[in-house]
Amino acid sequence: MITIKNCPSCLDEGFSTYSPRASKVLFDGRKVNPYLGIEFEGAGSRHLMLDAMHRISVSGVQEKFPAVIEKGHIRIAGNDEQSTYILKPAPWDETLRERKQIPANEHLTMQIASQVYGIKTAANGLCFTPKGKIVYITKRFDVLPDGSKLLMEDFAAVIGRNEQEDGTEFKYRGCYEDIAMAIRKNVSAWMVDMERFFELVVFNYIFANGDDHLKNFSLILQGQDYRLAPAYDLMNTSLHVLGDDLGLDGGLSPNIEKSDEYMRTGHPCRRDFERFGERIGLVASRANKILDKFMRMPESAMGLVDRSFLNDKMKRYYLRVVNERIARFNRVSD
Repeated sequence: MITIKNCPSCLDEGFSTYSPRASKVLFDGRKVNPYLGIEFEGAGSRHLMLDAMHRISVSGVQEKFPAVIEKGHIRIAGNDEQSTYILKPAPWDETLRERKQIPANEHLTMQIASQVYGIKTAANGLCFTPKGKIVYITKRFDVLPDGSKLLMEDFAAVIGRNEQEDGTEFKYRGCYEDIAMAIRKNVSAWMVDMERFFELVVFNYIFANGDDHLKNFSLILQGQDYRLAPAYDLMNTSLHVLGDDLGLDGGLSPNIEKSDEYMRTGHPCRRDFERFGERIGLVASRANKILDKFMRMPESAMGLVDRSFLNDKMKRYYLRVVNERIARFNRVSD
């Protein structure tokens, strides 16, 4: 069994379970055991896991499992239960580099987004199997306390991308301006959510999330109005796969001139994001205030990396990748 020294949600030091601060956010103040009663790998559990995955998604095999909290314990939701949490163990695909570190990577990246940059994210943490395997847990923000669900649509659906018309890679088809224009069209308070979206795009670039595709951004109906949903599925993907700087094939936008630095190196710099902000209708001073946050690695982010559940090798790699991205971002260009 793994020994917990830091809160497996907010990463506060000196906790062997979820801290009171984390419990309030993630579990509505309930005391919850961070140790699960199940394993996700092995012949004995595979049939149960495949059935649970099917209940949460029918669009391909996704290694996500519906969960609920019962008497202070996390368990897989039953067939007729409304899940309130999602569990994500390490993927079964053994071709992924350091695949067992993926839950800790996602947890760390989500915590940095929330705690350091103030980005609205799905509440999240880690839990552990009896053999000490790390599992990511996230609270469903589309399910209300009474069990009712809020209407939520990802931007593949909002924009009209689908496998039948756009092929199996449909969620990567497009650019970030497509999402921005859909926000402007569908959100009454679009300027507020446009700034949130812009900051998330910059964050994903700096923290090497090369899988920020159309289905990883969503609109959620709150009352009578659609709003940009909290961020989810944030991860430093370069630790596990080779990928591009940006998750969409069309990049930021085909309608803005690339900086000299972008043309020379193939990597965008701050000037490109300034032009993108202008293109999607942000006030320059507001966009620059957001961009200023990413000029250097905050000490608070480095502290979270140090206290995270990544192993020491991956902590060093994580910091190196982010610092390389910041160096690219800071290059001066016309």
